[in-house]
Amino acid sequence: MKSVLLTTAAAVVVAAAVAASAISAPAPAPSIAAVPERAANFQLTDTNRLAHELHYFKSAPAIVLMSQVNGGKVSRETAAQLAKLQSAYKDQGVLFYAINSKDTRDAAAAEAKAQKFAFPILMDELQLVGEQLGIAREGEIFVVAPKTGFKVAYHGTLAETSKAIDAVLAGKPVANPRVEVKAGNAIAFPERARKAEHAAISYSTEVAPIIQAKCVACHQEGGIAPFAMDSYDIVKSMAPMMLESVMSERMPPYFADPHIGSFQNDNALTAQQNKTLIHWLEAGAPRGSGPDTLKEHASKAPDWPVALGKPDVIVTLPSFDVPASGTVAYQNMRVDNPFKGDTWLRAIAIKPGERTVLHHVTSNHSPDRGSKPAKIPGGSVGSYTPGAEPQVIATGAGAPVPAGGKLSFSMHYTTTGKAATDQTQIGYYTLKAPPEFIKRSTVISDFALKIPKGEARHKEIAYLEFPADAYIYTLYPHSHYRGWSVELKQKTSDGKESMLLSLPKYDFNWQRDYDPIEPILIKKGTKLIATWIYDNSSNNKANPDSKIDVTWGEQSWQEMMYFRVNYRWADETVDNVRNDLQVKLMDSRTIGALDNNADNKVQIDELTGTMASVRARFKDLDTNGDGGLDKKELEAGNVSRASATRDLRDADIDL
Repeated sequence: MKSVLLTTAAAVVVAAAVAASAISAPAPAPSIAAVPERAANFQLTDTNRLAHELHYFKSAPAIVLMSQVNGGKVSRETAAQLAKLQSAYKDQGVLFYAINSKDTRDAAAAEAKAQKFAFPILMDELQLVGEQLGIAREGEIFVVAPKTGFKVAYHGTLAETSKAIDAVLAGKPVANPRVEVKAGNAIAFPERARKAEHAAISYSTEVAPIIQAKCVACHQEGGIAPFAMDSYDIVKSMAPMMLESVMSERMPPYFADPHIGSFQNDNALTAQQNKTLIHWLEAGAPRGSGPDTLKEHASKAPDWPVALGKPDVIVTLPSFDVPASGTVAYQNMRVDNPFKGDTWLRAIAIKPGERTVLHHVTSNHSPDRGSKPAKIPGGSVGSYTPGAEPQVIATGAGAPVPAGGKLSFSMHYTTTGKAATDQTQIGYYTLKAPPEFIKRSTVISDFALKIPKGEARHKEIAYLEFPADAYIYTLYPHSHYRGWSVELKQKTSDGKESMLLSLPKYDFNWQRDYDPIEPILIKKGTKLIATWIYDNSSNNKANPDSKIDVTWGEQSWQEMMYFRVNYRWADETVDNVRNDLQVKLMDSRTIGALDNNADNKVQIDELTGTMASVRARFKDLDTNGDGGLDKKELEAGNVSRASATRDLRDADIDL
């Protein structure tokens, strides 16, 4: 469930207005807030759109948190002094952060830039983290000791911070663990005065409807979640876990930054839902009066999506036995095309036989050898990744499946320590008449990625340049277990940039399409630039091995840099097929994968991973001697995806 950052622009403005007087006016006495013995887990996003989870840093010797507001004299002076401490304790691994529970993210980003902050500002836009920590003023310092259960070893002023850090590093108690903070502007936390109201939040009429709307689709009998939320008793028993899952932003599994774009099937909690649920859980999840709404509406997971109903055509793939251990090669399954003639799809739903072992499914239509060219283009016939929802084609468009040939499915299985058998089904929903537009797909990928061993925030960039106007329907990022965050932006031919999608924290277990509410117009000459951040450190609990350099590969212990985009060409219709535009789009794939700084040239240090061998030919390839390989030089030297490796199946097939 989305937590601290699930808010709307309006909600942020309201929150800022509530505390608007905190800086300009003399500080009133803040409401009394108890500082907890231990810091509960939370996740917040910084001003650079990167997520930070407190309990991720379980191996850190100490974590220093500072309450901060924009323009505050104490905030600025304290930040400057903390920067010196950060430098002094750098070699000992002490981490430093500011927490802003008052201002908007854009304003805080401007403050960080102007003041040259040395550490991230974490945005507590719903004030939930500030409430839990007991923040009352700017400039408060919290020294947290992860190795003793994230104990708040010290809370107080800057003056005693160094002594507190030294004590924590030495494994000793802080001599004066609680020091009253009197200086600095007060920060208003209106919800603190409403504890009695929180205890009276109605499970029946307020909380259960939130759970029904945002959780039950997975948490029902036969659903993909491990337990069903079908009664108050179940919710009450799971309350501590729910509180931690929401505050750490793992649930509900929708991870798009709410400040960037608007997407269909947004399953995030609204700002008010988030506050209601957290405050109810903190109050002890009281039952209150009224019917048990969840029990009254308990249901079983349907075989196929309720919104789509039973598929028009169901394809059952061959069963496959997955062993308990070892590496399983991709299984390539081919079935006869079930469609009698050229067919247009409006939706595709894939139902795994055994979710625990199915990493992903990719597919395409394979024409018969020697057959005449099809009247309609071929392409993907469905894909699946963990947590994926049905693929619904945009209104007015369809996914084409030519008659004849085979449907080919690439099945990636992973072992779990327990043998299992999978038999996946694909449900196809067809259009009764040809659509107006053709749904196209392409992939932005970096097959030359190399993630150094132990590196916690490694960046990889790739792009594609669109040769004509197009409308984007779907954005879909994919990586393996080291993927930490991902963004997609557009850079127009005049150099202007705008963000289309940002996932401050990527979760391999919940991969989904992000469909803009309105298709996004991409103008000719625009680069779509994907940026992935990877975590190859030992702090990453999902990391298969933090002690190896990681390059592109199809197995889960290797890595992918992958971003699929579904779209249509602006001037292409079913009656005016423009396959030439697809060819032109692919012309930018190689340089887009290698050109990390998007300057239209590939420097020698950008040839990494599977492309490192090309360095030996660099001088010969650089025919104009400008120190970079442009698209023509790459083509002349036959530098391409194929020259890097043959194991790039996923770069050609629509995930």
